[in-house]
Amino acid sequence: MAAGGLSLSALTAAVSERAGGKLAARIEGDAGRRVQSVATLSAATGAQLSFLANPRYRGEALASGAGAIALAPAEAAALRDAARSDAVLVVVDQPYAWFALATQLLHPAAAAATGIDVAAHVAAGALVDGSASVGPGACIGAGARVGAGAVIGAGAVLGAGAVLGDESWLHPNAVVLDHCEIGARCIVHSGAVIGADGFGFAPFEGRWIKIPQVGRVVIEDDVEIGANTTVDRGTMGDTRIERGAKLDNQIQIAHNCVIGAYTVIAGCVGIAGSARIGAHCQIGGAAMIAGHLTIADGCAISPGTLVAASIDQPGQYTGYFPMMPHRDWERSAAIIRQLEELRRRVRELEAAQRRATP
Repeated sequence: MAAGGLSLSALTAAVSERAGGKLAARIEGDAGRRVQSVATLSAATGAQLSFLANPRYRGEALASGAGAIALAPAEAAALRDAARSDAVLVVVDQPYAWFALATQLLHPAAAAATGIDVAAHVAAGALVDGSASVGPGACIGAGARVGAGAVIGAGAVLGAGAVLGDESWLHPNAVVLDHCEIGARCIVHSGAVIGADGFGFAPFEGRWIKIPQVGRVVIEDDVEIGANTTVDRGTMGDTRIERGAKLDNQIQIAHNCVIGAYTVIAGCVGIAGSARIGAHCQIGGAAMIAGHLTIADGCAISPGTLVAASIDQPGQYTGYFPMMPHRDWERSAAIIRQLEELRRRVRELEAAQRRATP
């Protein structure tokens, strides 16, 4: 961003353009006010932009020193009623999405230097577009392909026969192993491993025989993979992450899974082999998904939930026991241990009642 930032009128126009004509915003106040960066409501100063998307933070908005606040029409009315007349308000139906695009414009990613660093290794037969950037210590395998504007950070690995699409970014020390494919405009953060062997072993006479994992990982366009997340290659077919999916840090995706388009998965989720997650799902942190099941499009899985069976209808699903004081939990656990005996006694009483009924 150029020194001096952007005027709010220019910023709203740029956000609308980036959103394809959507997210049109109305400015209440000085449309010429310039903002240089973004900040929280409590920390923002007069040259910064903040946002209000949750009514519980209305008090912070009233006290904020932000130069401008993006917010929904109902919240704008509340601030006006509270006589916050000095604030410049950017009124838009989806303030969180608007603020996300505004942040991209005010804080663009630093451009990577074009070319291949002298300390990088590019194997014979690899094809690296002239507009790509390859950092020091990066390794590109034989027959790999790197698209236009792609970036491979320091120490990152793109294996033999692997593909990195146009404008995609491998952060330092990210690893994409042999024959895996990354689409366009993807981001793979540091420490992520794409294409490790799936956990496949056959039992034989008290020992385990490794099953070669000969499939790939295919990641479609506009996917983001968080730091230290692992996506295992398929045993025979492919593991696939569909367009627009977003994966947080430290997630495990096992072999032959399919993650549907525009699904978001929070940190520490584990998904066992051959699970199929639908499109536009939301999976909360530390949820556990068993293998060989299907989750329908549009499902929301609460944090910490164990999904042990397929879900065929969209909706919110929760499967954890609420936190309680430890002594209360011990009492509950004692009751649960007695449920089988209680069930037996109830059945005996019901049977006796039936026999006694004329």
